[in-house]
Amino acid sequence: MQKYTVDMKILIFGGAFNPVHNEHVNMFRAAYEYLGCDKAFIVPTAVSPHKSGQMQASSQARLEMCRLAFGGFGGAEVSSFEIDNGGASYSYITCSHFKELYPDAKLYLLMGADMFATFSSWKNPRRILDCVTLAVAGRQGNRPLSDSLAQFNKNFPDRVEFINYTGSEISSTAVRVKAALGYDISGEVPQLVAQYAATNAIYLNKKLAEAQTLLKPKRAAHSLRVTIMAAKNCMRVNCAEEKAVTAAALHDAAKNLPGDSKFLQGFTPPEGVPEPVLHQYSGAFLAENYFGITDADILNAIRYHTSGRANMSPLEKLIFLCDMLEEARDFDGVDDLRSAFYADIDRCFDLSIAHQYKYLLSMGKPVYNLTKQAYEYTLSDKT
Repeated sequence: MQKYTVDMKILIFGGAFNPVHNEHVNMFRAAYEYLGCDKAFIVPTAVSPHKSGQMQASSQARLEMCRLAFGGFGGAEVSSFEIDNGGASYSYITCSHFKELYPDAKLYLLMGADMFATFSSWKNPRRILDCVTLAVAGRQGNRPLSDSLAQFNKNFPDRVEFINYTGSEISSTAVRVKAALGYDISGEVPQLVAQYAATNAIYLNKKLAEAQTLLKPKRAAHSLRVTIMAAKNCMRVNCAEEKAVTAAALHDAAKNLPGDSKFLQGFTPPEGVPEPVLHQYSGAFLAENYFGITDADILNAIRYHTSGRANMSPLEKLIFLCDMLEEARDFDGVDDLRSAFYADIDRCFDLSIAHQYKYLLSMGKPVYNLTKQAYEYTLSDKT
């Protein structure tokens, strides 16, 4: 057993690791080497306070994936401390635990730029800083670390170590979605983790994976982008990730099916539906009658994702907007609408319906009655 001395440096790396991915490993390696650490503890959460509602691998699966991912580091140990405690996992409790175990060691708490930006809102941040020094790594797509440091310094006159490393854009949410829909995730996670997740179907949703096989490759790629966008933003509309993922993954499931497909036997479309809108109705029929979806909100999100309608639910708006604004969409005004989406989803929906309505009119195309009603509803007093 390794002997601990007063000059020993110990790195603590906590997180949901749902799943652990390559950037977790790369950031950990960079911090461990940059700080000259002697020992490290990787600590998967039991329940992450900021990430409730996610599609969640079991605690044991996340522990095993971490062991596989970090097993090559001689000084690294995966700790079940937070999982054994159960309930919501708070860093101040974990940091206090390791400070009690190793009172004479120098402790660092590793985090990315996104977590550092929100540190002041964590529970008992002062108690965390009484135990550890923050070790922060940059990440592409986040606001500059200098901005976060200025905010941090307003509240805490503590030292922060910035790691000489800027990670690339890998999202655990995107990895979960890809795995749920049956895609290969070996490019985003360590090979042993990819094999374990595939062998044990850790995130796989067989219904959603099957739905992707009904789509042509270009449409399937669109469906994946929509689903990732919906998963990343579902908490903003107070919707559980699995529910948003289900609606998004099935929203275009009938898009490439012919009218006489065996999957659509018994389907009768409403009268007066323009051809570009028809698949939202056949998609809802497919979701309910073949894939067994019974949640009315999910079915309605599929049923109205192209046309919109008046007084849409938050999930309906989310799927409508993700379908319209996913990253591969390219039309005049899309960048402004995307900016609006990340600022205010309700406002963005009003702007997007108006954009769609006016575009159809300008092109001399038929405006479906639900789209017209949705547009008129955005202009009315909704109180």
